[in-house]
Amino acid sequence: MSGEFEIPMFPLSAVVFPHQRVPLHVFEPRYRQLVDDVHAGNGRFGICLIARGPEVGGGDERVDIGTLVELTAVFPFSDGRSMLVVEGRERVRVTQWLADSPYPRAVVEVVSGRDVPTSPALLASTETAVRALRNLHSEMNPDSCVERECELALDPCVRTWQLCAVTPMATLDQLQLLQEMDADARLRDLLDICCERYGDLTRQLAVDDGPTI
Repeated sequence: MSGEFEIPMFPLSAVVFPHQRVPLHVFEPRYRQLVDDVHAGNGRFGICLIARGPEVGGGDERVDIGTLVELTAVFPFSDGRSMLVVEGRERVRVTQWLADSPYPRAVVEVVSGRDVPTSPALLASTETAVRALRNLHSEMNPDSCVERECELALDPCVRTWQLCAVTPMATLDQLQLLQEMDADARLRDLLDICCERYGDLTRQLAVDDGPTI
């Protein structure tokens, strides 16, 4: 896609990366209408992070960068709710928000950037850090949904985005990675995030395992 185009938008209190597959629970009437329209159309809409305000009911403030996603599955319930599975395609930047009628809509453009890393060594070292962090996180939080192992694509561009998606980190860190225009810079940022988070968890583990008096 090139130039500006209009798409329905689904603001969330979460970041979705390109090539990430996520489930969505749809229950608000306006988003039920969005799903019906998107399902009958090209299957695509945008997801962006809510910067401030509630996720339900409108009146929120939204960041101007998000991800174009595509419906891959719809599981309707008898009461009108549905579960969706969507997959991120490419980043988009909002150039104009339109009226939230019947649901949020925006004029967007595809975000250009260099998404293919140039350093295989940087990609490999970042993946090692991500897997180490996931292992430690799963040990300290056995009831979490973070599994020790995760399968990644061979394509370095897809693999870079997948590493961002599977790393346990804060939402603002996720937004920082989504906004980064250069794949190598994104990997360096992700490596720094993993090292900092791993250090935080290690220190927490040392305190939890410390002597009691």
